[in-house]
Amino acid sequence: MKECLSYDDVLLIPQYSDIRSRDDVDISSRLGEMKLGLPLIASPMDTISEHRMAASMSNYGGTTVVHRYNIIEDQVQQINIARNLSNNPAPLIGGAIGITGDYLERAMALKEAHVSFVCLDVAHGHHIVMKEALKELRKKFSSYIHIMAGNVATLQGINDLADWGADSVRCNIGGGSICSTRIQTGHGIAGFQTILDCAKTNRDVQVIADGGIKNAGDIVKALAAGADAVMCGSLFAGTDETPGQIFEEADGTHWKTYRGMASKEAQIRWRGRYSSFEGVSARVPYRGSIQPILKDLERGIRSGFSYSGARTLAEFQAKATFVKQTSSSLRESQTHITARQW
Repeated sequence: MKECLSYDDVLLIPQYSDIRSRDDVDISSRLGEMKLGLPLIASPMDTISEHRMAASMSNYGGTTVVHRYNIIEDQVQQINIARNLSNNPAPLIGGAIGITGDYLERAMALKEAHVSFVCLDVAHGHHIVMKEALKELRKKFSSYIHIMAGNVATLQGINDLADWGADSVRCNIGGGSICSTRIQTGHGIAGFQTILDCAKTNRDVQVIADGGIKNAGDIVKALAAGADAVMCGSLFAGTDETPGQIFEEADGTHWKTYRGMASKEAQIRWRGRYSSFEGVSARVPYRGSIQPILKDLERGIRSGFSYSGARTLAEFQAKATFVKQTSSSLRESQTHITARQW
């Protein structure tokens, strides 16, 4: 039986570094012709990614996939507002589509709204309907638009999606903080292992680590394992830039809603019913602006590169060396002063 490693199961070995300042590190990445100054992508969820998130991520060098859980006109409006709000003269903003129903019409509307890329957003992307949709989109748009697709969890999955027409692929099944796919279906592969496996592809395709990312250290591990960028939801949840109301409790604490798009609540809201449910809805603390969060994540990524003595992503991936850690090592890795018996 194959071993399956999560982000908590591994550490990177520190190496000699001649980097004198984190500012000397270039953490940029590429998605086809697009350059991400910050290799982070906001996930296409209705409690994460609308116009405010898209504008802020673009301003900071990252990007956003504006969710598809609305009518086409509303999604296009969100993208148009974000182009007006962004301080970036050439903002990178993506739009999500499905693989059935209005996906071709939605893709055309997004292209006319000048999105940077479209994202075929489904839970199980290694599927015949994904194959048909990718081939139809490639026939319609040729190579004029970057197509992101997913999700998959295997090398065969990313290879097939690339062969069917995807330029980049979201890799991970069931690892998100509000995703219950592995519990409901028994299927999935640990997030870190997924990236290790998918990064072995010999296709001209970018790897997007999507799910299971809890902190800057996990982002660093994903990039070292072969990801070109990392997609996040929970790390950005509860911020000003996310859609939704800020609620106040009697004790003065504030919170917002964060939910998986396969949760009962999300399905009922956007299509009036639910079938199988593979996600949950949760309250998360209100966290203010996303800007200091992005700055802290950037600092962590830059530090991560420097601990391996790497100045670029390519150099980092070439030099990175992992070790497995025990459960005792994991406890030691954490800030464990609160668990100490004085």
